[in-house]
Amino acid sequence: MKSIKTRIIRNFITVILSTIIILDVLLIAFVRQYYYDNTQTILTNQIDLANNFYNRYYSTSSLVWNVYDNVDAFWNQTTAQVQIFDDKGKLLMDSIAANEVSLDNNIEIKRALKGESSTWVGNVAYSDYKVMAVTKPLEVNGKIVGVIRFITSLKTIDESIRSITTFFIGISIGVLIIGVILSLLMAKKIVNPILKLKDTAEKMANGDLNQRSNFTIKDEIGQLADTLDYMAEELAEREQMKNDFISSISHELRTPLTAIKGWVITLNDENTDRETLNLGFNIIEKETDRLSNMVEELLDFSRLINNKITLNKVSMSVEKFSDYIELYMTPRAERENINFYVCNNTKNCIVLMDIDRMKQVLINILDNAFKFTSEQGNIDVTFNETEKDLIINIKDNGCGIHEDELERVKEKFYKGSNANSNAGIGLSIADEIVRLHGGELKVKSKINVGTEIIINIPKSKELKQIDEK
Repeated sequence: MKSIKTRIIRNFITVILSTIIILDVLLIAFVRQYYYDNTQTILTNQIDLANNFYNRYYSTSSLVWNVYDNVDAFWNQTTAQVQIFDDKGKLLMDSIAANEVSLDNNIEIKRALKGESSTWVGNVAYSDYKVMAVTKPLEVNGKIVGVIRFITSLKTIDESIRSITTFFIGISIGVLIIGVILSLLMAKKIVNPILKLKDTAEKMANGDLNQRSNFTIKDEIGQLADTLDYMAEELAEREQMKNDFISSISHELRTPLTAIKGWVITLNDENTDRETLNLGFNIIEKETDRLSNMVEELLDFSRLINNKITLNKVSMSVEKFSDYIELYMTPRAERENINFYVCNNTKNCIVLMDIDRMKQVLINILDNAFKFTSEQGNIDVTFNETEKDLIINIKDNGCGIHEDELERVKEKFYKGSNANSNAGIGLSIADEIVRLHGGELKVKSKINVGTEIIINIPKSKELKQIDEK
């Protein structure tokens, strides 16, 4: 597997090398074009000068006679090779006495006889170097009387281009070397923090949640390091919460078991009277129910963690539901001397819900309310409805919840600082059940004022359509 450092270096070098090659090709092409265009311009100007000179001083005589008698008129203005052709394309004169060029095998001559100028670059038999030839018609009073061609060797120009090319390549190699060095340094600077993060993450994975990256940089890697540190803090906190949860559950399970065991020992005594027996059996029954409820809550919590809580929704009258809650909790309210009120403000409201689960939600919330409300305190349950939702308010004037704990009361394993707080799973289960109904559970509280829990359950559209019919 290729390391990220290797990939970064390779990508940097690829970009640098590609840029250098493209720039070199463009620069060399530009230089070559510049030199060739400049040479073409010079030859063209020299031909025009020769044409003007011929027209001014020799146009009254025939081209053939002037070629043989005044040949200097054509080449005394240039150092290039000069060729003169008549109006039939026949070579009349070559300044270096090269091989003749016939009309049949020279396209430039044909084009010049038609009045067109042309430039040709290529190799010739009498030279080891490329040449450039500029061919133009020779006109007198608007009539083509022949063709004039200037030819120059490109040896010096090509050597200059090669020198410039070599210079560019040398510079490019230097830039490439510098680029490779900078790529190594940049890759190292980028990869080292990642390697440090990797080591920190491995230590965290091995259970050392006290490890921290301690990065001060504020780029994306710094943000990743901060996220990793935050994750470690959350994991450590949740691990502690889980341990506290196990400890709390163990304690809560031990309490009824201790009571049951103690009464079993007492009941085994042959001298135990009937009244004590009845009291013992009654306590054992209550503690057994308490254990059963705790085990059921643990099973629900296990389903919650594994996302296996399912609902069996049926249509339910809110009026019947509120009556059940009132009947269920009133005996406890009387026993604990707490003012308990249930108020149903809905009218013929039918909601699709899992009845047993929603009973579990309200009983769990009310159980907490009773735990944290003193004698002569108030607990109010109100059922209201809007066009879309059923709204259940459970309000008490108990001790309240600290503001810094309020946002966490629905978290799994979270146990409040109050001595009466239980294992910290009931409210998280209630919140999940409400969420599965498509609703929302909100908690509001103030210390020494009380707590209010608001449950919103969406009404079923299907039930609404049935009611309208």
